[in-house]
Amino acid sequence: MNETVYQVIELIGSSSESWELAAQNAVKAAAKSYKDLRVAEVVEMDVLIENGAIIAYRTKLRLSYKS
Repeated sequence: MNETVYQVIELIGSSSESWELAAQNAVKAAAKSYKDLRVAEVVEMDVLIENGAIIAYRTKLRLSYKS
């Protein structure tokens, strides 16, 4: 049996357009530093509000990669 170990990190991505783009931004940034990304789990989503309007969407991810 081939045994594999994965490490997990948490990231927060942001976007002025959507939670989906915020998640994509976090994964793109992680791909620059970590190799062999596997699974991203959405942990939390929130928004930043300024003067009664949403100015940013934020998505917190738990991301695993093969070590």
